[in-house]
Amino acid sequence: MTNTPEQGMPDSTLPTTDPVLGEGAGGSTRSEAPSAAPAAAGEGAGILDAGTFDRIKEPRSAHRLPLGDGVWHQIARQYVWVRIISTGIVIVLVVVAALVIWLLARQPWIWIPAGIALVVLVWALAITPRQARAYGYQLRRDDLVFRRGILWQRLVAVPYGRMQLVDITHGPLDRGFGIAQLKLVTAAAATGVIIPGLTQEAAEQLRDTLVDVAETRRTGL
Repeated sequence: MTNTPEQGMPDSTLPTTDPVLGEGAGGSTRSEAPSAAPAAAGEGAGILDAGTFDRIKEPRSAHRLPLGDGVWHQIARQYVWVRIISTGIVIVLVVVAALVIWLLARQPWIWIPAGIALVVLVWALAITPRQARAYGYQLRRDDLVFRRGILWQRLVAVPYGRMQLVDITHGPLDRGFGIAQLKLVTAAAATGVIIPGLTQEAAEQLRDTLVDVAETRRTGL
């Protein structure tokens, strides 16, 4: 969903008109209906924000990554259930494997690595909702900005002109909950981005938008 700029943040210095992205490329809030990218205006923005969280989760400390002054979109709420179910399945498999080894091979030491794995998995399960709310992406005039994490934060900007592949993938659980993940591949592997938990409609809309804009930027139009 949309996140407004923090208090005291300077206004964007980007031009208000762009031959590809239209007027208001550096907009600030959804209420002002900025045109950050072709599909982010009008009905496209509604598709990207359908069924998502209300705001990006931020750490409580003063040391945090800036939210910026554009329109932030978040992932679907169904992503939390997919993560909970998949992690729960892994927990069950770890317990079953440990029991089988313990009963058949009589190796009680197996509970040491199994216990460590279970603690890590349960912790991951507990923080899944908080992690999901920290995901966000923003369509700016020249690039897509992706952010994630609360304790370990990451903020990466992918220029449209450097995108080589936009890929949509989804597993059985993803299809069951109607979500997918969108992968942006660039020449530099470190700048690649995977946006998880998008609704199928939002993933397709975002893919078509990025492909169109990336092609335009590569041809220099």
